[in-house]
Amino acid sequence: MRSILIANPKGGVGKSTLATNLAGWLARNGRRVMLGDIDRQQSAREWLRIRSPALPYIATWEIRPDEPARPPAGVTDVVLDTPAGLHGKKLAHVLKMVDRVVVPLAPSLFDILATRSFLDELLEEKKVRKHRVEIGVVGMRVDARTRAAGELERFLTHTGLPVIAHLRDTQNYVQAAAHGMTVFDLSASRAAQDWEQWAPILRWLGEEIPAA
Repeated sequence: MRSILIANPKGGVGKSTLATNLAGWLARNGRRVMLGDIDRQQSAREWLRIRSPALPYIATWEIRPDEPARPPAGVTDVVLDTPAGLHGKKLAHVLKMVDRVVVPLAPSLFDILATRSFLDELLEEKKVRKHRVEIGVVGMRVDARTRAAGELERFLTHTGLPVIAHLRDTQNYVQAAAHGMTVFDLSASRAAQDWEQWAPILRWLGEEIPAA
């Protein structure tokens, strides 16, 4: 079972957008996916409640009284959304559960400064130092051709972490989420540009991208 963590201690950077859309792509491509939510607000669980049963199925935690939450039987891929402020022992504990970490990061000065110490802490974690988990950064709400995108990549130079993709600022994500959908549930005429921007993320995860 593959587990992917979406993490950044700063709120409002797009963690749930990444988590829900990644789970949606995997489900649409035949995977048995669980979308887990470590955030107390349980926003991912609420999103799943409004998701139409006609769409590709995405499971959530099996929660039983007096037992730890766990993935349902038969799950092939787990996507974990996380709360703001994740660090210290909680971060170390969650890292034990995952193979990949995706860090969403907007290319503003305030977002970069707020994330700097988190990335330093992440790189010092034992599992990361022993190369047992891979980390990639996704530039959120940014065009790869802009100066802001270049500044984000320069900021990450000292970390050695790759910017694996840039996702544009579009209402497609907002409008899809409001209906329990992802951009992969939208028509090609509306979301083809977004699908194209996701391709590097999916390749980084080892996924085969179907031909258009």
